[in-house]
Amino acid sequence: MKNASLFFVFFYTFLSSVSANETNPLIYEIKINSEIGPTSRIYLSNGLKEAEVIHSDAILLHLNTYGGTVVDADSMRSAILYSPIPVYVFIDNNAASAGALISIACKKIYMRKGANIGAATVVGPTGEAMPDKYQSYMRSIIRATAEAHGKKTVIQGNDTIYQWIRDPQIAEAMVDDRITIPHVIDSGKVLTLTAQEAIKLGFCDGIAETREEVIAQLGYKDYQLVEYKPSVWDDIKGFFMNPAFQAILIMLIIGGIYFELQTPGMGFPSIVALSAAILYFAPLYIDGLAQNWELIVFIIGVILVLLEIFVVPGFGITGISGIALMALGLCLALLNNDLFSFKEVTMPDMSRSVLTVLSGIILSFAAILYLSSKIGEKGLFRKIALIADLESSESIDVNTRTLIGQTGETMTVLRPSGKIRIQNEVYDAISSTGFIEKGVKIRVIRFENMQLYVEPF
Repeated sequence: MKNASLFFVFFYTFLSSVSANETNPLIYEIKINSEIGPTSRIYLSNGLKEAEVIHSDAILLHLNTYGGTVVDADSMRSAILYSPIPVYVFIDNNAASAGALISIACKKIYMRKGANIGAATVVGPTGEAMPDKYQSYMRSIIRATAEAHGKKTVIQGNDTIYQWIRDPQIAEAMVDDRITIPHVIDSGKVLTLTAQEAIKLGFCDGIAETREEVIAQLGYKDYQLVEYKPSVWDDIKGFFMNPAFQAILIMLIIGGIYFELQTPGMGFPSIVALSAAILYFAPLYIDGLAQNWELIVFIIGVILVLLEIFVVPGFGITGISGIALMALGLCLALLNNDLFSFKEVTMPDMSRSVLTVLSGIILSFAAILYLSSKIGEKGLFRKIALIADLESSESIDVNTRTLIGQTGETMTVLRPSGKIRIQNEVYDAISSTGFIEKGVKIRVIRFENMQLYVEPF
């Protein structure tokens, strides 16, 4: 009986909810008040999905941003253009650069007094304008975004004129300072519009001070307002998917593998490399970008590099193939490709992927050179090196210099550092001729910088 009562209560609540939704419009609000990047893209993507699940009548994008990455902005504007639920934007102060592109994609634009929209030139990390090939793509997508809203019919006397709802040339002038539009913008300036100017040119549909005023101007009454609540995981995933952080992770992966190969055994460098690989691939895998086969490509690359080091002497096709597969796996994991079909991959996506991986590789080489010069010195990095201060080592006394010219045998692979045995005593040493396998007879050729140097005998 109790279960039956609970059922009727639930059923009544469900019917009341359905009835309320039929009479009261449901408005879903997504707030983006920071730089356009992976985190804001995740907010919008999750918000659009949730709005569709709860059958929202409209989506209000509450926007205030100075811009961000072109790749994420392009992804966001595409999601807005193809959303089955109309998306309206309330520019609460700024919609600059990437923010302008996202705003133009929305069905209607509302701005606060004193707000601005425009200045969409692509700039690099230093704030300088990027080369024209980047500007060309940005001009294309912002023009296409404006064109996507189509034209309206205007009757002038006996003539019927078709005008763009949002003029693509005005949108393009927000990117290209070479465009001149009479009474709008002179050549040599990038276009930025105030709220009043935007209304005059068709890039703003109304001025409002609050979201409630925007919703009222849209014609919704007695509505329900639901806000998107980002989770902690959204922020964490957005941070891990930041290109700068991904480049650092690539640096740690490559650097960790390199330093592990320099010292025998499974140690700290391996832990660093493995942890960085997990942090790099896990968010991409969860987000649906990285696929199983891309992870396998990366792992095969690592295995080939290890085979080159331990099995195949020298540096040849195995090592080169391994490095190429590692780089390929890292690049592909960043792209929204379907196997080798790249129909959904845009040029900014490809550029971002290559630049991120290339930046990580360059950083890794710089870190390797720097740390290699520091290992063995006093301080933090002394602990991860083989004992370099032979005068204070327990295994080597002050008579170490007398070992020059003596012969012995390698106890471990010298790559190039390792351990050797001379007259039943164990010493740390460095190969002067590349890698030397375990069990090979060697001869001490010099003692330099408090370190023994050996060569095959």
